[in-house]
Amino acid sequence: MMDTPEITPVRKAHQFDESALEAYLHSQNKVFYGPLQVRQFEGGQSNPTYRLSIGGRKYVLRKKPPGKILPSAHQVHREFRVMKALSETNVLVPEMILFCEDTSIIGTEFFLMEMVDGRVITDVTLPNLTAKERAALYHHFIELLANLHQVDYESIGLGEGFGRPGNYYERQISRWSKQYNASKTEELKTMEKLMQWLPQNIPSSSETVIVHGDFRIGNMIIHETEPRIVAVLDWELSTLGHPLGDLAYCCQDYYWDLKDQNKNSELGIPSEEEILGRYCELTGRGIIENWAFYIAYNLFRSAAIIQGVYKRGLEGNASSELAVSMGELCRKRADKAWELVENAG
Repeated sequence: MMDTPEITPVRKAHQFDESALEAYLHSQNKVFYGPLQVRQFEGGQSNPTYRLSIGGRKYVLRKKPPGKILPSAHQVHREFRVMKALSETNVLVPEMILFCEDTSIIGTEFFLMEMVDGRVITDVTLPNLTAKERAALYHHFIELLANLHQVDYESIGLGEGFGRPGNYYERQISRWSKQYNASKTEELKTMEKLMQWLPQNIPSSSETVIVHGDFRIGNMIIHETEPRIVAVLDWELSTLGHPLGDLAYCCQDYYWDLKDQNKNSELGIPSEEEILGRYCELTGRGIIENWAFYIAYNLFRSAAIIQGVYKRGLEGNASSELAVSMGELCRKRADKAWELVENAG
């Protein structure tokens, strides 16, 4: 079984005027000629994602979702900007083709990028790979994160208007607390506790790097036959921030789907300690302190994001049919985060 992205007809809630898009593309570049065919990728919970076929080539279109959306969410222009800026670095990103601010074309802003062929594997246990391949892929995964965190953001044009140095966790906790409260459907005690505890326990650090914000195996395009990554996708949440936020995000699965260390070893998946050690080696970092905070913060953040997807699913405008099943997952993430806080003393 190949791990190919699932492509479906465009779902009713995400349909747009395809003839208007076709006319727009024809007006932009001579490579866009002939009829346009539009299909939709399953997944892409936040921003609807489509495969376009035109002029004998395939492209990927990302747009904002339809309907009323929360402020500061679904920032497709940020995705385009950061991937465009990273194109000359050793962080692997697709080629950016164009960005369209004109909402009269398909109803929202959108951007177009090259379609990178490969596998998309959402299961972090990588079921179709061998133990040796799993180890190689996870090591490449963490190498790419280390590469990203060592990019000089000012030298590639992300020093102004992309993010603010300092106070990263303060801003992020405030943002996700507001997003969660705006999409809340019931009272979750552990979320309320986390929104009180996290701002009062932020470790002191002034480091600032480009952070991806959603750096996980499921957002990678993996080579069709080899255990290596060929493109990093889904940069919507990227900003200037603290590197350990991204690193802990990568490691939160060790408290969830990868919590059985013996099974991980049998599968060839590196342990959390090995991942942290490799990252520190690649970036020249010493001992990581306050690790429980970074994991708890990420589980809280994930819970807030999941709640937003759940709320949009209830309202009928989320990007996946699976969205409406996520209500309980928000609770479980919050509960686990608070358990880590209590166990850390």
